[in-house]
Amino acid sequence: MQTVDQATGRAADLVAAARNAGADAADALYSGSASTEVQVRLGALEDVQRSEGEELSLRVFCGARSASVSTSDFAPASLDALVERAVAMARLAPEDSWAGLAPQDRLMRGDVPLLDLDDGGEVDPQALRDRALAAEDAARAVEGVTNSEGGSASAGRSVVALATSHGFSGGYAVSSHGVSASVLAGAGAAMQRDYAYHSARHLADLDDAAAIGAKAGMRAVERLNPAKLASGAMPIIFDRRVSSGLLSHLIGAITGSVIARKTSFLLDALGTQIFAGGVRVLDDPHRPRGMRSRPFDGEGLPVSPAAIVENGVLETWLLDSASARQLGLEPTGHATRGSGGSPGAGSSNLHMAAGTTTRADMIRGVARGVLVTELIGMGVNTVTGDYSRGASGFLIEGGEIAGPVAEFTIAGNLKDMFRALTPADDLEFRYATNAPTCLVEGMTVAGG
Repeated sequence: MQTVDQATGRAADLVAAARNAGADAADALYSGSASTEVQVRLGALEDVQRSEGEELSLRVFCGARSASVSTSDFAPASLDALVERAVAMARLAPEDSWAGLAPQDRLMRGDVPLLDLDDGGEVDPQALRDRALAAEDAARAVEGVTNSEGGSASAGRSVVALATSHGFSGGYAVSSHGVSASVLAGAGAAMQRDYAYHSARHLADLDDAAAIGAKAGMRAVERLNPAKLASGAMPIIFDRRVSSGLLSHLIGAITGSVIARKTSFLLDALGTQIFAGGVRVLDDPHRPRGMRSRPFDGEGLPVSPAAIVENGVLETWLLDSASARQLGLEPTGHATRGSGGSPGAGSSNLHMAAGTTTRADMIRGVARGVLVTELIGMGVNTVTGDYSRGASGFLIEGGEIAGPVAEFTIAGNLKDMFRALTPADDLEFRYATNAPTCLVEGMTVAGG
């Protein structure tokens, strides 16, 4: 894997080669990663995986025509052939008046912001094995746990670099660490499975492995002997384990491509109230050690914290340059980039701000409802907003948790769900997308 400087040089050299081969404009993305994962089961080492990879992606423009190619072969002759192939493909591609590099006057200038994303630590397979064993041992030690799907620990490092033909060049490195455990409680057909995990950019921020395992074990035991639910309309409380999914549905409906195609249930919602007053949804690419922090977007534009929803009002779309041109707007610095293909748009470190109600008071205020801790399936229509997911969790009766429930479906429409949503005060920043416990009134439950 290249250093950041080497990776940035690789990308810049590929762009220069494309211009020399006749491209009117070009950009290149380098992505390299190396990671190690250790898996254990029932106290024994089960697997050790090591993965390493590097890739260069090149996008070239010949007038309004473009093509994208990628390779993991960095031999000079192979890169020369890649460039020639990309230019030839672009000359035969259909015209796209919206495609192109980001506006030159909007490119990030100056030094890359320091976000403390790389702890520089070396991967120690023995330490990974010890963490995986500690997580599984703690999970299996919980009374009622009867079997294990295993524990795992991982560590890795990635380097990203981007160069464009109109003046941008930059790169950065990130490290990552993770621990997980998954166990079963009970016996036979009555067995229940659950898990816990945590990931962090710096090893120093990673939760204690034994604490993660103990949480997995307790969660599995708490799910034993679930009851069936009667169908009807009732309030649903989304546990923090699943509430962030509501934000994912929001982002999926406000990216530039779906707005330009007119395939979003929020198509006409910009500047209007979509949540209750007081609800805020924020995106912060500059959070130190954030799981999706980045110094620039996938097109070389600067990034900055932004309010997606302020006091319940939708404030912005998330736009890459192509979708911004199509909509007659400016890009918002939310371009995302994968290996090959054109940029899309997406969030970075996304969260819903905490409310003022405690989780305990939220539960006490529900006469009969459900605390949902797991969602199953992908029954969400981003065109209409219709929402239907399999679920499991805990029945709430008389303001108290009354026991586990399973094999039911919750349904509604995301427009109605957003307006009926109340956030609790228990927000934690643990993942790339975070939300507090959320109450949504008036959903439909279909019991088993």
